[in-house]
Parts: sequence; structure tokens; C-alpha cells
Amino acid sequence: MNSEERLQDLLEERDLFQDWTERYVYISRLGKTPPKLDEAHKTEDSLIKGCQSRVWLYTEPDKGVLKLYADSDSLITKGLIAVFIRLLSGLPPEEILKADMSKLDRTGLKDHLAPTRANALNSMAAQIKQAAMNMVEHH
Repeated sequence: MNSEERLQDLLEERDLFQDWTERYVYISRLGKTPPKLDEAHKTEDSLIKGCQSRVWLYTEPDKGVLKLYADSDSLITKGLIAVFIRLLSGLPPEEILKADMSKLDRTGLKDHLAPTRANALNSMAAQIKQAAMNMVEHH
């Protein structure tokens, strides 16, 4: 499944919830789904700058695809990073680089987040794109 198909699935799930309170709970629940990030990978290098919460993003090339692992000290932020993991982890770096992150705006997430959390989404996207670029350049 490519990133566009994954986004469509996510939008369809989101539409199952009637209001933003339910959607907020849904995003928080997503934060419980990604695989645990090994404590050894919670380093200054993996810490995403510009986030209100502490967010670690560890990336790993694996047989031509980029795997994403993350954790945060905030449940809602874990949910936000889980969205990126769901949409992009396990895809070839070229596809990640082509993925239009602004399409995440269709989820309506940014409209219902504090500005610092909305900025965190941009920081997360930028760090994932950079990891994909590094993989392409070193391959």
C-alpha cells in the first residue's frame, strides 16, 4: 500500500468519529499502536527539535525501505507521530520524498491543535523527509 492509499484509509477511519473530542481520543489511541522505541535510541540526535513535548524519532534503512520508530512523553504527540509511522514507515525513501505531507491537512489535525503541536507536525515531517534523503544519498 502506498502513502496515498494509507492516507485514504486513515481519513476513512477518522470519518467514523462524529466530533473532535472522539477524533482526539482516536489520535491518542493511535499513540499506543507503534512498536516501542528502544531506550538506546532515545538520544539527543533522535530528539525532534521544535516540539513542545519530547519526541524521539529513530529511522532505520531495511532492505530498500525506511522504517520509522518513535516515542514521546505526551500521549497526543505519540498519536501524531503514529500517524506518520502508519503513513510512511516501510516505504522506499523515494516514495517518502514524493509524499505530499500537506495532504495531512485533510485530516483536520492542525485545525484542532495548539500552534506548538501543529508546528511539531512540521518538524516531524521535515525530520522524516531528511532521513529519506539521507538514505537515497547513501545508497
